[in-house]
Amino acid sequence: MPMFQAVLFDFFGTLTRSVQRSAAHRATADLLGCPPDVLTDVLDRTYYERATGRLGTAEATLRWVCEQAGVRPSDGAVRSAVAARHRAVRADTRLREEAVPTLAALHRRGVRTGLVSDCTHELPAFLPHLPIDPLLDVRVFSVQVGRCKPDPELYRAACRRLGLAPAECLYVGDGGSQELTGAERAGLTAVRLAAPDLAGHMVFNRDDAWTGPELVSLTEVVDLVDAAAPVGAAGRG
Repeated sequence: MPMFQAVLFDFFGTLTRSVQRSAAHRATADLLGCPPDVLTDVLDRTYYERATGRLGTAEATLRWVCEQAGVRPSDGAVRSAVAARHRAVRADTRLREEAVPTLAALHRRGVRTGLVSDCTHELPAFLPHLPIDPLLDVRVFSVQVGRCKPDPELYRAACRRLGLAPAECLYVGDGGSQELTGAERAGLTAVRLAAPDLAGHMVFNRDDAWTGPELVSLTEVVDLVDAAAPVGAAGRG
């Protein structure tokens, strides 16, 4: 295994605990005048269309969702619903306790870190307010790049921003969006986070065929990096 110069992480279900849509999302449906189960169905089946960002701004995207759901809210209602959805997604996001310590430990070893996430408009808006943000060297969001995992370009964009070859990077994810096989096809080494809480995680297009290495805690990423380092290099700094 090569010495890794960087570790790229998935966000939802990897740097965060498992995610489920909470009752807070009902406020979005109410503001739009849409039955909650209808809105949920549209959100689920259009995830990748929305996560590419090709539908426009958060407001334009939500208005398109309303068209799919058969409702026609006012402009003011859509604006209020965008804000409500932002609050709901943020409320669903709970960082793993080991996220900050893991990222900090990697930096102390001289290993750079990055985020590669399939997401809609909310994550880029609230990530700067999370304690992991100062510990990330690069951030690649599908909604900004216009591609979703497992497209190799998503991973390679992060590598280019780091100035590293894919072979110098380790990718860590829970396996949604076929992200692990996608990372390997892009030339990275991939490992799956199989933490116990992920049994109930909301995920799309899971990498069920993955047979590669697995970890049960983010803290094991540091051990993996140390094991891959040349003798005497692990723990420097």
